[in-house]
Amino acid sequence: MTNRPAGLRVRPARPADHPAVAGLLDAAGLPTAGVSPSLADFLVAEAGDALVGAVGLEVYGGAALLRSAVVGAAAQGRGAGTALVVGLLEHARARGVRDVYLLTTTAEDWFPRFGFARIPRDAVPAELHASAEFRGACPDSAVIMRATLA
Repeated sequence: MTNRPAGLRVRPARPADHPAVAGLLDAAGLPTAGVSPSLADFLVAEAGDALVGAVGLEVYGGAALLRSAVVGAAAQGRGAGTALVVGLLEHARARGVRDVYLLTTTAEDWFPRFGFARIPRDAVPAELHASAEFRGACPDSAVIMRATLA
């Protein structure tokens, strides 16, 4: 995982990280519905001894949902979010994912740097509608974006 700021470490999440990840999501006003306590397919960012960010992936065959992208307020603007998303997209490629989708109410202008573009709701594969995010954790007004991985 490249382009990490000094002192920042991105690693696979462990079940013991769940309380800290849930706390970051709660503090940011993001949904925790559907976040498994195992944090399978989640990455976390650490700065020193503190967990400062997280991002998750829900895989549905060749498609996946990027979810729960969060960086604590004190660590924002220092590259943690970029390092997490880059790492997660690398993880998605390694899992054989072709298309990564996300829903956002606040970051539509931030995700295009990673290849995401806005798409209509009806362009989302049916299997992703099983996600808690599509079942109501995210509002219907959320923007849907997709990145196709090379």
